Amino acid sequence: MTSDFTDSLRAFAEEFDLQFNKLLTPKGEVPQTLVDAMRHTTLAPGKRLRPYLVARSCELAGGRREDAWAVGAAIESIHAFSLIHDDLPAMDDDDLRRGRLTCHKAFGEAVAILAGDALSVYAFELLAAHTPSPKMAVDLIRELAQATGWSGMIGGQTADILGERESPTLSKASYIHERKTAALIRAACRMGALRGGGDSNLVDRVGAFGSHFGKAFQITDDLLDLTSSTEVMGKRVGKDSTASKQTFPQCVGLEESRAIVLAEVERAVEQLAILGSDADDLRSLARYVTDRNY
Repeated sequence: MTSDFTDSLRAFAEEFDLQFNKLLTPKGEVPQTLVDAMRHTTLAPGKRLRPYLVARSCELAGGRREDAWAVGAAIESIHAFSLIHDDLPAMDDDDLRRGRLTCHKAFGEAVAILAGDALSVYAFELLAAHTPSPKMAVDLIRELAQATGWSGMIGGQTADILGERESPTLSKASYIHERKTAALIRAACRMGALRGGGDSNLVDRVGAFGSHFGKAFQITDDLLDLTSSTEVMGKRVGKDSTASKQTFPQCVGLEESRAIVLAEVERAVEQLAILGSDADDLRSLARYVTDRNY
């Protein structure tokens, strides 16, 4: 990833965080501890890849970046909800996330569960409150619900937990990755294009880009869990093999996993052909996956 694009992504994250901070400031009476717990995870330092995909897909469809803030915040709220619950003792039992204490370590398990619950609901409140037409609101809510629910991220997380009791297979690992990670990234792209008024072909193309990019991203995370360090990742590493997770390295080894990452990145880039040079930043983002230190 070029330094220019890295700088652009960092600038976007700063711009988005200003808007996200405003959207996560309650207007009514809300328990302060709940607000603090929600903000602890959502506003932790991060690259904001999913909101970036929302914003750029919106712009590529003819919309404005400011149209995408609430949609990006909704996606990031769902992502944060998943991280809070994923870190709980009943799930992956992690103490660190993005270099800071996980939500349940900072606020206790009960408040962490409630913070995750609140974020999962708030995402849909954002879409209902900040979408200009009822039809578009329904379309956006449907996309996010499908990406989040039993056939999406939550279904993938369930398969991930149950898969710890089974021998690793490529079909199981693929099922988990497509739902646990790729579904929400795909939704970010599709929802951004929908918010920008894109036609069905554009929505499908950017969605396919997101799906392939999401798979490459998750396989790279599998690799980094084996090859990186807690200091670099900001979270505990080596946990996948300890928990007998269904991962690509467990199924096909490190080198074949790296080859699959490269193939998924190229499939992602192929989906952007209709957009020409306007989508060069998304091509850079996809290839950024292969630059991560695995």
